[in-house]
Formats: sequence, structure tokens, C-alpha cells
Amino acid sequence: MRPIVQSRKLQHVRYDVRGPILVEAQRLEAEGHKILKLNIGNPAPFGFEAPEAIVADMIHHLPEAEGYSDSRGIYEARTAVAQYYQSRGLTETAVEDVFIGNGVSELISLVLQAFLDDGNEILVPAPDYPLWTGAITLSGGTAVHYRCDEENGWNPDLEDIESKITENTHGLVIINPNNPTGAVYSEDTVKGLVDIARRHELVIFSDEIYEKILFDDSVHHHTATHAGEDVLCLTFSGLSKAYRVCGYRSGWVMVSGPKHLAEDFLEGVTLLANMRMCANVPGQHAIQTALGGYQSINEYIHPGGRFYEQSKTAWRLLNKIEGVSCTEPMGALYCFPKLDTEMFGITDDQDFVLDLLRAKKILVTHGTGFNWFEPDHFRLVTLPDVDTLTEAIERIADFLSTLRR
Repeated sequence: MRPIVQSRKLQHVRYDVRGPILVEAQRLEAEGHKILKLNIGNPAPFGFEAPEAIVADMIHHLPEAEGYSDSRGIYEARTAVAQYYQSRGLTETAVEDVFIGNGVSELISLVLQAFLDDGNEILVPAPDYPLWTGAITLSGGTAVHYRCDEENGWNPDLEDIESKITENTHGLVIINPNNPTGAVYSEDTVKGLVDIARRHELVIFSDEIYEKILFDDSVHHHTATHAGEDVLCLTFSGLSKAYRVCGYRSGWVMVSGPKHLAEDFLEGVTLLANMRMCANVPGQHAIQTALGGYQSINEYIHPGGRFYEQSKTAWRLLNKIEGVSCTEPMGALYCFPKLDTEMFGITDDQDFVLDLLRAKKILVTHGTGFNWFEPDHFRLVTLPDVDTLTEAIERIADFLSTLRR
């Protein structure tokens, strides 16, 4: 019999956050080892629970959530999302501008499938959240990675973006606050990114899932606010991180700008939304309560709160390790430390995290898994409590001491 192989469309698609390193971790677990998984931004395993009001509201609506909903999402959820953006200065946002999806991940794939033709190029930050690169590739496009500047708080390098625009460039991805770096872009940076899109007639895809997880004096600037009425901007966000309900798969995309010029594209988005019937209906019933009620995230992001204290602890401890430096995260749930590859003799960062996993039973993700250019970074999730996180970084430091030349 002939072998059955995967589609050639998957040839250049990678998602290393759940890739070969996770497979090795699962093998070690099967042997009886306890693995501390710091590779996925999933709050639930680390003791974070959904707000009670959200759970209660979803349970209350279960009897009416048994059938399909409107493929774009239930009216109450879309209204809540529209009003959320209206309250943030995007006063023209309407219910018709909102699509609900099974998390932001589904909507990224859906929108890119509706947008891209073979050979189209999309500018994507490096480092990126690798779903963007994978979804672009799977949709027939080409991800062109622009550099974010570690020396400038991981803000995007606007000159590098300009240098990579060609006649095939059709879109610009912005991830703010950023995964994996924890950067929160300055207003000048956001304006600069929008200006590039405006001058080169690019569609903006703005991933803002961590918009509520901000530390100290950081301020999140919605890209759509500066895109105005002349730059088409698709803003992605959802409940998974700020409301600790990753499993509810409840996200949205909001369309703003010159929608009259994008009617054909949006018809394509609607077609694909119809084909998947609808998003998870019970999870949609959580949106109105989440956006309109008490914002429990504030308990976590200020001094004394778990997100805040864990992020600051990880950042301080990583910088105490000889040969390691880490730019302070100003938002999100991650650190993206840099390794002195010459000091540690590292030439392949995937091999490094595999060796760390086997030696210390800690699972992190290598930097090139986020399409970073050099094998000198790794991403660490800062969700464990301070004591667990402290122990984990001590184990990482101990492992690095065995590599130090």
C-alpha cells in the first residue's frame, strides 16, 4: 500500500509552542517524571479561576444555547463588543462590524483565508506569536518578518518594516501587548505603524488579546483609534487571558476603517463564518457579562497581584543569572530572556530547551519557535506562583551553570 502523507500545504507550517518539545515532555511524563510546563499561557493549571459572575451567566443561558447561533455571533455578545470599543473612542463601531469566533486563533485563520491569494506577503513581527506565521503560510501567503528592537523595549523597528515592503505586500500584523516579549508599544510606535500602512495601502491585523494585562504605567493604544476611517483595521481580542477562560474559546474580531472598500473581502469572511456554522454558543454568553461587569483583572495586574508579582519576580531573577539578560515585560504573561550563546556554547536553541527539559524537567519554548532570527532567546510563562517560579528559575540557572564556559 502507498504511504498516506500529510498535505504539502503543511510543508512550511510550524507551531513549536506545542511542537516536538512538548512531545518529549509527554514522553517523560509517561515515564513518571513531573514536568513544570512553562510553554503555554494557560492560566487554569496554575490556580486561576474564571470570575463567578461569568460562570453563573453562562450556566443560566445553557438551556438556550443548544442550537446554532447566527454565524457572526449572538446579538448580545456582538453588541457588548461594539459598545466596548465605542467606550474607547471608536464611536462608529456597530454590531455589524463584529464577528465572534472560537477564540482569536480561529478568527486569525478564518480572516487570512478570506484575505490572501497565493504569493501575497504579510508583514509579521519577529518575534511573533507563531500562529500568525503558520496561518499565513497555510492560506497560501508569505510571512515576511520585521524586527522588533530589544534595545528599544522590543518596539517594532519602523525602518526595517519599510525596507521589507514590496509590490506583493498586502497586510501588516501588529501584536500589542506582545507575545512573547511582553512589550507594550508606545503611542508613537502605534502611530508610526499605522502611518506605514496608510502610505502603502496595507490592511492592519491588530492582535490585542493582552490589552488588559498591563503593568506599572503602561498604556495600551488601540491601533484602530489611529487607523481612523482611511485604513482598514481588524482588531482581534477575547476573554481567554484577562478573564481566565481559555477553554471557553470566546474571541472576536472588530472591523474598522473604510469598510465600503472592503465589501468583497468581508463577504468572504462572512462566507467562511457561515461554513463553520457558528462559534461555541455557551462561551458567547460569557462576553456581555465579562465586558460589562466588574473587571477582576485589576486585582492581578497591580502591585500585590499575582500577574504583577510573578512577572516582576521572573524578570528580576532571570537578570541575576550570569550570561542572561531580560527586557522588562510591561504586559502579557511572559518573559523573553536573551542568552549569551558564546558563554553557554549554544548553537541550536531547540536543542538547548530539550536538554533543559531532560535535565531539569522544565518545559519552555525556544526563541526561534517565535520566528526570532538568532538562537539566543527562550520564552518563559510567568503564570506559576512566586515560589514555584523562583524554584524553576533556580533550576534554569543551575542548568546554565553546567554549560558556562
